[in-house]
Amino acid sequence: MTSGGFDPGKDPQNPGGYPPPQGNYPPPQGNYPPPQGNYPPPQQPYQGGGYPTPPQFQNPGPGGARPGTLGRRFGARLIDGIIVGIVAAVLSFLTGNENSILVTGLFSGLLLFVYFVAMEVTQGATLGKKFLGLSVRGPGGGTITLQQSAIRNAFMLLTIIPFLGGLLAFIAYIVIAVTINSSPTKQGKHDEFAGGTQVVET
Repeated sequence: MTSGGFDPGKDPQNPGGYPPPQGNYPPPQGNYPPPQGNYPPPQQPYQGGGYPTPPQFQNPGPGGARPGTLGRRFGARLIDGIIVGIVAAVLSFLTGNENSILVTGLFSGLLLFVYFVAMEVTQGATLGKKFLGLSVRGPGGGTITLQQSAIRNAFMLLTIIPFLGGLLAFIAYIVIAVTINSSPTKQGKHDEFAGGTQVVET
C-alpha cells in the first residue's frame, strides 16, 4: 500500500478484490404465466381526423345541408301560427263571425294551408322559418313544387272539419313531431307523403 491510499496492485475494475464468479450459467428456462388482472386494452395509434362527428352532422340533408331540428321547426311554426291567427281573427271580426268556432276554424285552417303553400313555393320558407334560419326543399334538394307543398301541408285543412277537426289536426301534429324526432334526416310523415321533402338549415 502506497501513501495516499492508492494501491497499484488493485484492479480498478474490481476495487473490492472479490474473485470473479466461476462456471457458465445457462439462461433462465421455463414458461412463465401471463400477468393476472384486468388491464386496459392497448391504445390504437392516432388515425387523424380530429374529434368524433356530432350526431347532427352525421345525416346531412340535400346538398350537405344540416336538417332542421324539431325544436327550431316548432318555434318557426309557432311564429307562423301567431301571424296567421292574427289575420284569421281580423277576418272573423270584419265578417262579424268572431264568435263562430266553425268560421274561425275555417279561416285558420284554410289560411294556414294557403300561407304555407304560397310561401314555400315562392320563397322556399315561411316567415317563421326565415326568421329561424330554415328553408323547405324538395326531394334531392331541389325547389319544392306546388304539388309537393300542397301534399305536405294538407293536414292543416283538418281544422275545417266541424267539431272533430281540431282534434284530428292535433293528432296529426303529434304524429309528425314523433316521426321528425325519430328520423335521422328529420323528415316527418308529411315529408314522406310529399315524396321526400325536407326542412334544412340555411
